[in-house]
Amino acid sequence: MLVHGVWTADGLAFWAERGDSDPHPDERPQRSPSAGRSRPAPRPHPYATPASGIAALLGLEDPPSRTLELLLPGSTKEPLPSPETGRLSEVARPRLHLWQVPAVVPPAPAALRAPAEHSGTATLRHWAAVADFARDLVRRGRVVPQLVPPDGPHVALQPDDTTAMWAIPKADARAVWRPVMTGVDAGYFRDLALAMPPACRTASTERPSAEVLREALEAFADALVRQALTEPLVSTPRTLQERWLAALTGDDPSCPDVPELREELEKWQDSVAAAEGATRVCFRLQEPREPADTDDWRVELALQAADDPSLYVPAARVWNGEKGLPGKPERELLAGLGRAVRLYPELDHALRVPQPSELRLDTPGAFGFLRQAAPLLQAAGFGVQLPRWAGRTKLGLKLTTRTKAQTAATSQGFGMRDLVDFRIDLAVGDETISEAELAELARLKVPLVRVRGQWVELDDRQLKAALRAVAGSRTGESTAADILRHVVQGDDELPLLEIDADGVLGDLLSGQAERRLVPLETPAGLDARLRPYQERGLAWLSFLSELGLGGVLADDMGLGKTITTLALLVHEQAGTPTLLVCPMSLVGNWQRESARFAPGLRVYVHHGSGRDATRIPEADLVITTYGTAQRDLETLKGYEWRRVVCDEAQAIKNSGTLQAQAVRSIPTGTRLALTGTPVENHLAELWSIMEFANPGLLGSRSRFRTRFQEPIEAQQDEQAAQALKRATGPFILRRLKTDKSIISDLPEKLEVKEWCPLTPEQATLYQAVVDDMLAKINDSEGIERRGLVLSAMAKLKQVCNHPAHLLKDGSRLSGRSGKLTRLEQLSEEILEEGEKALLFTQYAEFGTMLQPYLAQRLDRPVLWLHGGLPKKTRDRLVDRFQSDEEPMLFVLSLKAAGVGLNLTAANHVIHVDRWWNPAVEDQATDRAFRIGQRKNVQVRKLICAGTLEERVDQMIERKKALAERVVGTGEDWLTDLSTDELREVFELTAEGVS
Repeated sequence: MLVHGVWTADGLAFWAERGDSDPHPDERPQRSPSAGRSRPAPRPHPYATPASGIAALLGLEDPPSRTLELLLPGSTKEPLPSPETGRLSEVARPRLHLWQVPAVVPPAPAALRAPAEHSGTATLRHWAAVADFARDLVRRGRVVPQLVPPDGPHVALQPDDTTAMWAIPKADARAVWRPVMTGVDAGYFRDLALAMPPACRTASTERPSAEVLREALEAFADALVRQALTEPLVSTPRTLQERWLAALTGDDPSCPDVPELREELEKWQDSVAAAEGATRVCFRLQEPREPADTDDWRVELALQAADDPSLYVPAARVWNGEKGLPGKPERELLAGLGRAVRLYPELDHALRVPQPSELRLDTPGAFGFLRQAAPLLQAAGFGVQLPRWAGRTKLGLKLTTRTKAQTAATSQGFGMRDLVDFRIDLAVGDETISEAELAELARLKVPLVRVRGQWVELDDRQLKAALRAVAGSRTGESTAADILRHVVQGDDELPLLEIDADGVLGDLLSGQAERRLVPLETPAGLDARLRPYQERGLAWLSFLSELGLGGVLADDMGLGKTITTLALLVHEQAGTPTLLVCPMSLVGNWQRESARFAPGLRVYVHHGSGRDATRIPEADLVITTYGTAQRDLETLKGYEWRRVVCDEAQAIKNSGTLQAQAVRSIPTGTRLALTGTPVENHLAELWSIMEFANPGLLGSRSRFRTRFQEPIEAQQDEQAAQALKRATGPFILRRLKTDKSIISDLPEKLEVKEWCPLTPEQATLYQAVVDDMLAKINDSEGIERRGLVLSAMAKLKQVCNHPAHLLKDGSRLSGRSGKLTRLEQLSEEILEEGEKALLFTQYAEFGTMLQPYLAQRLDRPVLWLHGGLPKKTRDRLVDRFQSDEEPMLFVLSLKAAGVGLNLTAANHVIHVDRWWNPAVEDQATDRAFRIGQRKNVQVRKLICAGTLEERVDQMIERKKALAERVVGTGEDWLTDLSTDELREVFELTAEGVS
């Protein structure tokens, strides 16, 4: 069952889709008559789940339910299944139709939690990102109270769990909290709107993504602020303004409309946005000049260029008429200070002189500026400069452990239940402090103190936590497991600043165990010679296994994760089988690599219709796929496993998916995740992979999000990043093949762009497609427009390949395509040199055309691998290409062969048509550029000059910094360009025609 989220007039609604393949008989859609050209009546969705099932899955008790009408693509007979179901559809040309689905519309708190806890679909992952963004805005104070008139939009939310409807009647005005998004926040808002799946906004009618996103953010922010404000702002409201204040915190946001108040509040919101102009007011906190004079703090006032923070002019120099800042600096300074005083009332003391230049503060005032005013001012768009120690030098803990003498030298016999001596000290930065010094700090009750020459921020919460730590047991014995858990999960109040550990535990906690351990020599039963870094990796894997811990082998693609894992199995020679779960495309690769490098291992492939679970106990290595593991979960749970290994572990990066839950639930001694990309998009993926490797070690997902994900992703918190590295470092081994200290003999990779002209026939056809599609795109909107843009790009790329590719008329290929002509020339040169090449195309139909044509023209073997081939045929083709000495070409479908295959017999890679996703193209290239490659690898990307292929390539080059985040999602990012921008991208220029 897959849960989806869609925004409605009542708020965020959830509906669910079953993953089975057949609808129930009473749910099969029936044709309903329609009059003329009117839209047919909505039909029940054949795979929709009843509202009670959705509520049970989300853990909701009796939530309000309703029936939604959703615009979904499909045919008149059935809607297209969601990609997450894995079901294939035979609908050739899907169109939008209305379908009825049961849904639940929970109150705000539950609706905000659900997407993060059940993120198995694209819509819920997007709503989780929106909810996180709203939390971040509220946490940073990026909200302002407003008064919405009776005819305002429906955005306010009820925080009461018993309230079903989110929208508020329009009879009265409403007190609401609205987010303020400027600068980076505004950019992220645009990114979220562009990334919004259409299914998030297609309730009855499709709405613009930016409109839906703004409405949802305002609703989420309003609900979150009301949850945080537990005390009413006004206990007994009497005036109209006081009734507005009371409505900002109460369950009922309705209040009388006060036009004068509403206008002032709107001016306030506008002034916050206006604070980010060409220049902005900046506040710099300066320490006392003399250490003994602890109450001589100053906040220097200044102007700063918004686009160049290094251009900083103190207010005293502004009043002296210094040049260099745009506009009218004196006016900008006074106007900015006038806006800032609303957020920082203490600033009024500095504004009592005609030319304010600084604000003098005592120590409590400086602490108040650090903790309260500075974040508010920064969030409102003002510049803030703090001392280097601010937010860094804090009170924390230092942990010292010493392993017992008899187990200090080796991991043999040492387990996580063994006892170690420990000591916990209080520390400030790099310095430990005594109990007497702590007692003195507590007695002073000063929030900013100077300790050992360092200024330190203290608050009552930290001091109380430190006093509790001193009063508790600070020395003694504890199990290694408890020490490890303390280090990984940490303390929310007193951070762990330093660890001093020796022996096995020290090796583990250092995060450098791979470098500290003695490398394990290549096992006798392995028919290969491990490289030095692989021997270190083997020692690391064995080390974790002996301790009963799981790990993540995150070596770069091509560094030999497969052979290192096989070496571990040979080294252990265990009688209990290891279960290896991998994508279907890698099953054959694991079979071949096992037979080649570890012939002594008994390997059984548990996959396909003929699988027999009774063979599992006889095997050393059982290979299965993620889909089979999910289907045969109960069977697999019935066997004893020494280890469960997940290859391409990014397949379980979304913890809420059924296959991730299935793999995690298989009981085993230890676990190992193999992945070259432990984090692709966000840190929640790392939590999911770590939760597989060492269940529970990082705590719950919600705690991980609060402690690590939100501070690092939203606030770039360096301390949180260091804490996460310390928590995960012992369990993740990551090496890059570009690091010459890891591997010095890997050949170089040379990338070349090959510019190909269009033939006159291609140019004519290209222009016809542009003219036809732009006219249609200009008259469309929403999902229809996105579909037309993607269709236009596909057609233009097919024209660039060959006219016959677009026309599908079976006509001759020779002499009609500039790209094909260049491909022939390159292929002939490669074959004449006695070498082999991989030719990647994203279109299986074009590969089917290329294979016989090139074989006939070049009189050499041309192999063709695509997703429709059975496993045995794929394996036979790979074996022939790798073992046959004859020069040949291998045409491959990018989707079917972009990962997992070892094709080092080729030292040439040609990308015939571009996927426009650098990560996907690099993965395909790494089929040849990997361990075992002896020659330099030449990578060629064929681009038709003067066409959209050249323009998109230029856009990628200009946006290298954003390529992974934006372009990495595929080609959807192009669908949101305006018609004029699309015309510029699609336009055929003169240099493109031969």
